[in-house]
Amino acid sequence: MLPLLLMGIIMLNSCEGELDDLGSQLVGANGADGYDKAFSLIAYNVDNNDVIRADGSKLDSVRIGAFSEPVFGGQKVSYITQLRLNKYDPDFGKNAVVDSVVLTLKPKYESATDSVTTSTNEDYIYPDGNVAAKKVVTTYPVSKYGKAKIGGQKAPLTIKVKEVTDFLGGVSDSLFSNKAVAEGTLLGSKAFNGTVNSVKITKDSDNSDLIPEISTSLRINLDKDFFQNKIIAKQGNQVLKDAASFIRYFRGISISVEENDGYLFSMAPNNAALTIYYKNDVTATDGTVTRTSQTTDLSLGSSNVHLSQISYSRPGAYTSAMNSAVNINNINNPVTPNNYANKLYLQGMGGSGIGIKIPASTIDALRTLYKNDKIAIVSAKIRLYNDASWDNKYQKPSSLLVQESIKDTVRFLPDMTTLASAGYSLIKTANLSTVDATYDVGVTATIKNIVEHNYASHDLIINVGSYLRSSSTGALLGQKYNTRAYNPYRVVLQGMTDTSKFGEEVDVKTYKGAQLLLIYTKKK
Repeated sequence: MLPLLLMGIIMLNSCEGELDDLGSQLVGANGADGYDKAFSLIAYNVDNNDVIRADGSKLDSVRIGAFSEPVFGGQKVSYITQLRLNKYDPDFGKNAVVDSVVLTLKPKYESATDSVTTSTNEDYIYPDGNVAAKKVVTTYPVSKYGKAKIGGQKAPLTIKVKEVTDFLGGVSDSLFSNKAVAEGTLLGSKAFNGTVNSVKITKDSDNSDLIPEISTSLRINLDKDFFQNKIIAKQGNQVLKDAASFIRYFRGISISVEENDGYLFSMAPNNAALTIYYKNDVTATDGTVTRTSQTTDLSLGSSNVHLSQISYSRPGAYTSAMNSAVNINNINNPVTPNNYANKLYLQGMGGSGIGIKIPASTIDALRTLYKNDKIAIVSAKIRLYNDASWDNKYQKPSSLLVQESIKDTVRFLPDMTTLASAGYSLIKTANLSTVDATYDVGVTATIKNIVEHNYASHDLIINVGSYLRSSSTGALLGQKYNTRAYNPYRVVLQGMTDTSKFGEEVDVKTYKGAQLLLIYTKKK
């Protein structure tokens, strides 16, 4: 029977379609009867206190923006980072004067052909030297989560860049999304229309590039006088001579939006750049002095502290649901009847998660079947249904994080390691674009351990996010390495919709609460 059961597990977890029927057929053809059963589960909300660790070690990507909807409420996200000189104890030359300062951000954008627009100016005059040229600007819409339009018009966002006046510490420090950071001078702002562009300028005379092509990005002009006084005028001063001195002198910048509603956009934090454009006097060997264009860069890369600062304003219904939720700090305490929820709120970026408990009566019944009838579990999954109240066009999460609630233990579910080579998928979704969306969590190995090997049963804690993989090997990096800190998606699911069915077998066709779906065999 063992090869047969393993074949059933592999097929059930790697194929699409009517998996349960397929599994029953496989085991039924070899002297065993297959059974499909569904049992109600205890489901409750987990209050993460709207806080998550959000320092650079957790941020492959960051969100910036603001978004509000009636179920989860308002969310505002700012990005805070240190910055460093690319070269310390710099020599800016004689009579150095700043022309401009540009902060360059590289948001994620849509590149489909029908999303791109191109404008060409054949009669462009490049201002530095009045050079006849051609200017080509290619424009792409930024990928957005939230409201691309408000009142029929493009949702406006005003991006603000400010000086940070608090010392942010070192890159190894743990920082949380609710950390308060003092801000000072407004360095620049820009009305953002939701697009980014690339720019190519070529000379008319020989079609050569007049300047290096500007890659697709969002560019914000900053206060040149501030940087003249803060950087250029400090040439030779101790504050520019080493990194330790500099990050305590110029402590960082924050990037935020002025509005409270609109959308969130994402970018890779280490791709941001800040360039100071200036001119100085260059003396030739014959004594001629020429004003010459120069640049100096400030690094915003991985050597700096990064922080995603997230704030929420919650509506009454959500707050009420969290009042009866299990606090994440008490997650290992027994679940009480007050924690059962008929609506489950799932949100990334520090928002709420959910907990799932298999009733002890269900486990006892299955263990009795295993002992007396020699059943063998072929497939087990937790099914969760979208709640009818979450009926909108916002993109639902397509992946979830699942962890057993075991004190001081952080690991993958046994399924993610035992079945890794069998095409196993932790989460399978259906109908995500509709109100009838479902999520299936593959827990075959977990349930087999509990029922057939008498392992302890632990609650499963589920959050929005996806696991990160090694860029070189493709292997999962670990339970703690995931996108939760910057994953903006949210969904409301059905929990315990009928407490009278506590731990009982239910009809999968009619019961839409959280449930455990089983396929098991029993020898004829």
